[in-house]
Amino acid sequence: MTTAANNKTPDDTPINLDDPAYYINRELSHLAFNQRVLEQALDTSHPLLERLKFLLIFSSNLDEFFEIRVAGLMQSIRLERETAGLDGAPPKEILEKISVACQEVVKEQYTILNDILIPEMTQENIHFIRRKDWTPEQREWVNQFIDQEVLPIVSPIGLDLAHPFPRLVNKSLNFIVSLEGNDAFGRDLNYAIIPAPRTLPRIIQFPPELCNASHSFVFLSSMIHEHAEKLFPGMKVEGCYQFRITRNADFDVDVEGIADLARALRGELHSRRFGTAVRLEVADNCPEDLIEILLNETGLTESELYRIHGPVDLKRLMGVPDLVDRPDLTYPAFTPAMPKGMTRKDNIFNAISRKDYLLHHPFESFSPVVELLRQAAKDPDVVAIKQTLYRTGSQSALVDALIDAARNGKEVTAVVELRARFDEEENLELASRLQEAGAVVVYGVVGYKTHAKMLLIVRREQHEFKRYIHLGTGNYHSGNARLYTDYSLLSASPDIALDVHRVFQQLTGMGKTEKMAAILHAPFTLKRQLLKLIDKETIAQREGKKGHIILKCNGLTEPKIIHALYKASQAGVKVDLIIRGMCCLRPNIKGVSDNIKVHSIIGRFLEHSRVYYFANGTPSIYCASADLMERNLNRRVETCFPIQQPSLANRLLEELKLYIDDPKQRWTLQSDGIYLQSIDAPTHGAQNTLLQNLSK
Repeated sequence: MTTAANNKTPDDTPINLDDPAYYINRELSHLAFNQRVLEQALDTSHPLLERLKFLLIFSSNLDEFFEIRVAGLMQSIRLERETAGLDGAPPKEILEKISVACQEVVKEQYTILNDILIPEMTQENIHFIRRKDWTPEQREWVNQFIDQEVLPIVSPIGLDLAHPFPRLVNKSLNFIVSLEGNDAFGRDLNYAIIPAPRTLPRIIQFPPELCNASHSFVFLSSMIHEHAEKLFPGMKVEGCYQFRITRNADFDVDVEGIADLARALRGELHSRRFGTAVRLEVADNCPEDLIEILLNETGLTESELYRIHGPVDLKRLMGVPDLVDRPDLTYPAFTPAMPKGMTRKDNIFNAISRKDYLLHHPFESFSPVVELLRQAAKDPDVVAIKQTLYRTGSQSALVDALIDAARNGKEVTAVVELRARFDEEENLELASRLQEAGAVVVYGVVGYKTHAKMLLIVRREQHEFKRYIHLGTGNYHSGNARLYTDYSLLSASPDIALDVHRVFQQLTGMGKTEKMAAILHAPFTLKRQLLKLIDKETIAQREGKKGHIILKCNGLTEPKIIHALYKASQAGVKVDLIIRGMCCLRPNIKGVSDNIKVHSIIGRFLEHSRVYYFANGTPSIYCASADLMERNLNRRVETCFPIQQPSLANRLLEELKLYIDDPKQRWTLQSDGIYLQSIDAPTHGAQNTLLQNLSK
């Protein structure tokens, strides 16, 4: 029998914790998370239109999975830079497993849409009308729409020596057309490509007077398919089939020799739309000869081909719930609560001076964070404001407040992370706006993404400077604060505020790392201190104390952290992991991870907060901007901050326990890598409990 004391197997052979059998492949784990999201579309405890949204979110997630994760594996093979992950599997083997799994899950996705969601929406008087079911009046309306909205802007491309296969934009809707006859120049063209106009919506609502139903929709693809011959006058269209190419959308700017990072990124953004092809989606009725043309032109093989029974870009349906005024088919509205002791009319500096505030979004309002910055922008006693900006959204009240502050003569410094994936263009724009207002804008440290969420305000009070801070686990994005669960700390704690000041000094200036009083920060102390805290729990357990570790984050892939957790488990420490997405740790292995449980919470809100609890630590509980992944702990600027007030720490621990004991939305990871959903109980899940307890 394996003993915790000597970590040996029954034949006295020491356990090798680097054994690939003890680890789950990160890409397959990532894909498993997306599958759990898709499963929500089948959960009838969610309102119907919310189930549709889950299906569309899955579609969007899968797009990004191919654009980044699959593209990275394919590139490593192409460049002969293949390296195995913790699980020991080479990229070629993982790509094969991904292809098999994705073929199945995509088939399931369209089965859910066609056989479950659309029929249920039809029962609710929400119709998606097929071409064969159009009335004469609807056909005439479609005909006019094509003439007025499509023909003036679409550019069909015949394929011949002068018109080779076009370079199509990433994830754009296109059609491959087989033709018969000669064109105006006498050319006998057999094939053509129709790129659908990107400026048009993929789904259009019929005018109410043309329908018996309250809401009737038609797909743009159906309209183009029906009228394809209008694009090729005098020729016969024998077949018209939609397809979509997904491309590598990741890029890493080579910082060597670059004088202006912003200019370099602007140059790279255009190339993202035309990266190497990684996936081909084609209508499932497309003939094999046309599929062969597409595969040859994209350089893809059968394993990267997905035959689709429906629209090829489902996430473009995301506008449907907004077009359908059916609140009974969506989640009930709620108002995030203001924290006790603070109102919207308060002088927020006075409130924060009295005590720390811990806000749990979206159940509690994000407005105190916005109000703090707005008041700082106008307050004559505020002399300086510093803030990190990773994702804020194109219309940001926080950025507007920073601009106002700069125009009001405050010393405003913004650390803008230009390399926030898929937000680079927005961040370049907001950086320009801030600079035009007179703010100092820096782009962090080359080679390290600035992922920390920090706001520092310096205020003159009674002839002294006092610092006020906000630290968060999420982004400075008001929209995400209504959809993601995250924590915000508002504080005037001198030691934490001084640490935040020191981190900003590192980001904007130069010099050696200063010792922090309270904050743990990557890439310098965070990983080392987390390992020490895990080790401290292990030692405490061996000394007869009850060891308990709770880690809540979005991903767990860092090898040394997993290694340390295995050792803690072997010593008898109880380890509860609440990992929303990727998890490479394999729980419930006898003698290795018997005492580790891994849960994933999937529900109405995206679980995004990072919280780390250690029963025998002082302080015992932290919130963080960092996940437990190599990139976060080694190659990013991150903060992990203690919750110092006992009442807030106790509340945070109780909320963690809600997730661990969630009877409704908890998925538990098994040792074989499979997630099993908890038995559906009549009681509320953690998110609903928090919604009832904290919001209005």
